[in-house]
Amino acid sequence: MKYAKTVTIKDNRQCLIKNAVSDDAQAVMDVFLLTHDQTDFLASYGDEGFFDVDFERRFLSAKEVSDKEVYLCSLIDGRIVGTASIDAVGRSKVGHRCELGVAVDKDFCGIGIGRALVTACIDCAKSAGYSQVELEVVSDNTGAITLYKSMGFTEFGRNPRGFLSRLNGWQELISMRLELN
Repeated sequence: MKYAKTVTIKDNRQCLIKNAVSDDAQAVMDVFLLTHDQTDFLASYGDEGFFDVDFERRFLSAKEVSDKEVYLCSLIDGRIVGTASIDAVGRSKVGHRCELGVAVDKDFCGIGIGRALVTACIDCAKSAGYSQVELEVVSDNTGAITLYKSMGFTEFGRNPRGFLSRLNGWQELISMRLELN
């Protein structure tokens, strides 16, 4: 699935949202590790080291040719500062559902990059024929919850022991969804 769009963010800079491609592997991996070290709200820690640049290249190459999944990056002044993806939940009975994931460098939070990435993922989900976008968010992540609600996502459940944080122990996860049609 192909995607590219330039948006103006809150500080009046231009932000390019585009497919992350295999040539972006090192920069995508770098921002992945950075964002996963910056917050306790993502599903893994940067030091868990379960992939390398070659793995990332193969991963991004597969996403480049997929008609149902996408991995996007946001660029400010040519630098990748955030990523987002939609991934199929499965096929057959759950083929109408996809999962959304977003991560933005904390130095670039609050200026509209997260909203632009989520909007792009919703557009891609519609193009792929999904009728529901789902996500999980840590209940303490009030900024993300506010963003998702403002975009039409609604809560449909909670998992009180969804994450086991190194810093905070058990963290509650909120399941949210957006119906597309």
